[in-house]
Amino acid sequence: MNRNHAPLKRAFIKHAAGVAAALCAVQICLPGVAAAAETAKGVVFYDINKNGRRDPGEPGLPNIRVSNQREIVFTDDNGRWELPAGRDTIFFVIKPSGWTTPLNENNLPQFHYIHKPDGSPKTKYPGVAPTGDLPESIDFPLRRQEEPGKFQAIFFGDPQPTTQQQIDYIAHDVVEELIGTEARFGVTLGDILFNDLSLFESMNRTVGLIGVPWFNVIGNHDINFDAPNDELSDETFERVYGPAWYSFDYGQVHFVVLDNVNWLGRKPEGPGRYVGGLGEKQIEFVKNDLKSVPEEKLVVLMMHIPLNELEDRGALYRLIEKRPYTLSISGHTHTQEHRFIGREDGWQGRAPHHHIVNVTVSGTWWKGALDERGIPHATMRDGAPNGWSVITFDGKRATFDFRAAGRPADYQMNVMAPEAVAAAEAGKTDVYVNVFAGSERSTVEMRVGWDGEWSQLKQVREKDPFYAAVRAREMATKPAPPQLNAPEISTHLWKGGLPAALPAGTHTIFVRARDLYGRYFHAKRVIRIQ
Repeated sequence: MNRNHAPLKRAFIKHAAGVAAALCAVQICLPGVAAAAETAKGVVFYDINKNGRRDPGEPGLPNIRVSNQREIVFTDDNGRWELPAGRDTIFFVIKPSGWTTPLNENNLPQFHYIHKPDGSPKTKYPGVAPTGDLPESIDFPLRRQEEPGKFQAIFFGDPQPTTQQQIDYIAHDVVEELIGTEARFGVTLGDILFNDLSLFESMNRTVGLIGVPWFNVIGNHDINFDAPNDELSDETFERVYGPAWYSFDYGQVHFVVLDNVNWLGRKPEGPGRYVGGLGEKQIEFVKNDLKSVPEEKLVVLMMHIPLNELEDRGALYRLIEKRPYTLSISGHTHTQEHRFIGREDGWQGRAPHHHIVNVTVSGTWWKGALDERGIPHATMRDGAPNGWSVITFDGKRATFDFRAAGRPADYQMNVMAPEAVAAAEAGKTDVYVNVFAGSERSTVEMRVGWDGEWSQLKQVREKDPFYAAVRAREMATKPAPPQLNAPEISTHLWKGGLPAALPAGTHTIFVRARDLYGRYFHAKRVIRIQ
């Protein structure tokens, strides 16, 4: 086409693009011709009267970050922002320190707007209803709040109730104790439920009674199993909680919530399958997010599947390994672990990365004999009790504390020794100590009697003998309770022998354990020498 035909060419292209956009609006896109992207606009404002609406006199807030799950922009001097919008986009404000978003009646943060003009595809558990066209302005309210440099947060791994009865277990085993906590917020690290997504509302009402803002991570049992792919697998989760990945600041810490369950869809010959992974879009969000997070700030990544089990973990490592202060935490395995990720896994940071696999609320999926409250003991497969954790954040420092459900806070280990031992066999008798939050950086010592010499125990990779014995005893009971899963190798088990020259009588075994933060915990067990 010669120069004289150029205006005609431009008009034709403009017309074709307009037709393509119209067709794409009804999801009939012409190959090779992209629809013009929509632009979402809005304001982040100071919600002075806390009614969630922008009223006269409520100013826009400058320099606040807003995202569409990939890009991130800062609001201008008047609090205004603009971002590209697709047909399935969630916009959210990244909560800055010293501010909070509104909470709903169940203390779930309300920080997002879902744009799905056509709604979610039909699935067993409903997703998002059609939202229609973009609003003229998507406004995010923020309210001031005091955020100290030192604070605590609660972490739940895998509450995973199958039924309403198991939600009631959670209420009595965990929630009742936490009501009125001094922690500033809580996080469930995935597997909020066990496949029945109709229980989200009941679960939220129960956890909401704790009385603090509660954030949620998506797990492999929180997805739509009838979805054909990963992109559509979190439609019900989005309806209830909003975006499956996002970030926020609290105090001097930056928190990032990740969706690392990659749903591969169902297969005609069998059930569906998932793998651990983040995907390019989410990696791009993290990259953009961290660009404006100061290097000296502690960054905490929260996810469901452990970090070093992700297929594309290397891409995430590259984004955080040069930072001096990072921590990550997950659930999923139904064990309690401290993992220190190093060069053997492709990590290139100067020091190993500390990853916590959090204790689970459900333990071994609410199995085991009922206790005096009518709740399964649910001991985890590594011998640790079910429960939750508390992390104390103090500037760049984070200190992890294990909490056993239904036990005092100082119950941190289980000392295992026979009730009675013949004097001649004492030197051949092993004592095991399961330090629930122990790690390769812990030391554990034992002595017998007040005047005994302290001896250091050896960390071993074995199955917890107490758990194995309980499981065997329960399997032999008629009728047997829901069968505990087979024991797994514990990462926090220590072993040592009794002194050979113990006199006959009743003795006290004293144990002290030093954790990775330098703190000591103590336990005792009484034993008879015959």
